[in-house]
Amino acid sequence: MLRSRQSRFLLAAAATALGVIAAGSGFSAQAAGPAAAATHRVLFDNTKAETAGNADWVIGSSQPDPLGQDSTPSKETDWTGGLSAWGVALQKTGDYTLNTLPPGNTITYGGSGALDLKNFDTFVLPEPNIRLSAAEKTAVMKFVQNGGGLFLISDHDASDRNNDGYDSPKIINDLMTSNGVDNTNPFGFSVDILNIGSGNPKAISDSGNPVLNGPFGRVTGSLIANGTTFTLKPADNPSVKGLLWRSGSSTTGTTGAFFATSTFGSGRVAIWGDTSPVDDGTGAPGDTLYDGWNDPSATNAALALNATAWLSGDGGTGGGDGGGGDCASGQLLANPGFESGASGWSASSGVITSSTSKAAHSGSYKAWLGGHGTSGTTTLSQPVTIPSGCDATLGFWLHIDTAETSTTAYDTLKVQVVNSSGSVLSTPASYSNVNAAAGYTQRTFDLSAFAGQTVTLKFTSTEGSKLQTSFVVDDTALTVG
Repeated sequence: MLRSRQSRFLLAAAATALGVIAAGSGFSAQAAGPAAAATHRVLFDNTKAETAGNADWVIGSSQPDPLGQDSTPSKETDWTGGLSAWGVALQKTGDYTLNTLPPGNTITYGGSGALDLKNFDTFVLPEPNIRLSAAEKTAVMKFVQNGGGLFLISDHDASDRNNDGYDSPKIINDLMTSNGVDNTNPFGFSVDILNIGSGNPKAISDSGNPVLNGPFGRVTGSLIANGTTFTLKPADNPSVKGLLWRSGSSTTGTTGAFFATSTFGSGRVAIWGDTSPVDDGTGAPGDTLYDGWNDPSATNAALALNATAWLSGDGGTGGGDGGGGDCASGQLLANPGFESGASGWSASSGVITSSTSKAAHSGSYKAWLGGHGTSGTTTLSQPVTIPSGCDATLGFWLHIDTAETSTTAYDTLKVQVVNSSGSVLSTPASYSNVNAAAGYTQRTFDLSAFAGQTVTLKFTSTEGSKLQTSFVVDDTALTVG
């Protein structure tokens, strides 16, 4: 984001974010009042130098609760921060509770703290300037994998505001390649190392997309004021989708995406290439800011708010289908607990077993992959047709034990979605001997991107030549609704 300008464009009309959104969108700032109970919980990060230099990427000066500054904000200046228009717009709907993770805290998932990610639907990382620790990266990935929404905002190359050697492109790319959960570009995009001075990216035409056509209005375009773009890698994650593209880029290609969405596990992800669009031009005294939120050349407010709603559980799956449709809820897999032996499944010899050497999660039967201690591969698979317009979630219980003592991944289990030719469409998860632990753990993954397709769910275990690792799967389900 550009941090200094010769002049700052201000709307001549009343330039509050809510007023801009209300025009032509059906969202009335005046009509929005407190609701009986908030339904969506959003946490904004401020632990990664989001206010270093001229940056001011907070929704309010009262942290963790912005209501401490003003409990009934009516305009964005009632809270102090470059993102206050965003926060106030959500607060005024009555459908959101908002918090900030203050400096000095650590990003966690599955802990006991009130600001632990398990207590939120969406986590916003607005231009992080400190590299996430190994534990924090794992926490973020587990949060998304288990159903959370992650909103990433990058900035241009060489935007290191605290001079620690890391800027937001480097930090986000590091999250994609070294997170302890899936280091193979799990969201299907990477941040381009660019500094694009200006531009007006346009939205694709997709009337069913819940981010481009959501509760806060229709998105037509955005703006770049020193930002970057993304390279999409659908081979790594077929659910990745570019919604806004830099001028001159092919909207059916893979380079030049300025705003993209994806899914991972049961969760959703959105990423934006510049902080200028969400900057409302006001913040702490002395900060040089730019009012991109109200810029009339773009629909940045609608994009930020629609994306927040989608990440928090509203709308469709992000694959462009818009969700909804006539979709009767149910479970699609045949013989999901293996109690009818191999019925419905294709498996390597001996994989589906009632052997008492390994306990089932429930009943007597389970699928036991690996466990031989010799070089080899075992598989388990079942074809399934996912109805169009459905949200789909794959779930199963997994126990891993091993005789390996090294932290090197010698034995692996891949969970994959393949087509009728056997080509891999997606690898929702990979596990290894390093993930061994006592008991069963439930795993869930969002397969909504494959709605309307017949695909095969496949588990593949590959062992090395020495010590055994057992991957025991039970109580599977592919639930749609």
